[in-house]
Amino acid sequence: MEVLAPQPGEIAFDGTLGFAGHSTEILEAVGPTGQLIATDLDAANLEQARSKLEMVGHPFDLSHGNFAGIQTFLGERGLTGVDVLLVDLGMSSMQVDDAERGFSYMRDGPLDMRMDPTRGKTAAELIASISESDLSQALLDIGDEEHAALIAKTIVKRRAEAPLMRTTELTKLIGEAVGVPVLREEGRRLRVKKKQWATHPAARTFQVLRILVNRELANLEHLLRILPFVLHPGGRAAIISFHSGEDRLVKQSFKQGLALGHYASIAEEPIRPGFDEQQSNPRSRSAKLRWAVRSR
Repeated sequence: MEVLAPQPGEIAFDGTLGFAGHSTEILEAVGPTGQLIATDLDAANLEQARSKLEMVGHPFDLSHGNFAGIQTFLGERGLTGVDVLLVDLGMSSMQVDDAERGFSYMRDGPLDMRMDPTRGKTAAELIASISESDLSQALLDIGDEEHAALIAKTIVKRRAEAPLMRTTELTKLIGEAVGVPVLREEGRRLRVKKKQWATHPAARTFQVLRILVNRELANLEHLLRILPFVLHPGGRAAIISFHSGEDRLVKQSFKQGLALGHYASIAEEPIRPGFDEQQSNPRSRSAKLRWAVRSR
């Protein structure tokens, strides 16, 4: 909120609505003379978020869609730009906690991973069709997975015998491939045998599959290309990332925009959660927030 500094009467865009935690704060700040436009790729979030925003009592407009379509959203409303833009990348806590969405390597569920469950290939369908070389390259390039080739080879070998359809199947398969047995616990949760394993052996593979299924990097790249042209002069943008590849894209784009004169200032370093926040909200540990201010 400090870097976005929404003011009364301004137009704000939240490209990752979720359950409206950010949007509520922004809507209160722009007030009754301002306007909030918010989108979410997961239609299931819209109604719960709507109820929360209605309690604020100021004008807002919700849409089902991807933030990369911001120019379409604005054009449909007769707008050319916004003063405030926020995108909080990755999956939401609500999505990862719902086993049926298939995002979690800790819970048993279908290998889906679609943020918009109404369209596109599921993770199971992607695993069934992607080549071993493409999967290995993605695990290496996107996930920095040191066991990329071994995991890809193991997945391709297993799918020839039977399709991988469940999160627990994939989690256990990866654990076996890298030599870290994954055990089943009560409550449909999984854990690894070695407590000293810093990162769960399936974490990077699940992250990469989710990014591929939802075309997350392509959507982010498109937003970054058009961002200077959808911000009003003096407009502020903030992007929160949880993945090194995403943060690298944001950093490079903001630096290039500053050099070209599109931005008056950018974050020299990302804003990271402090120790207290990491303790109270462990999922914030990898978060990086970068901001940019449009030239006037």
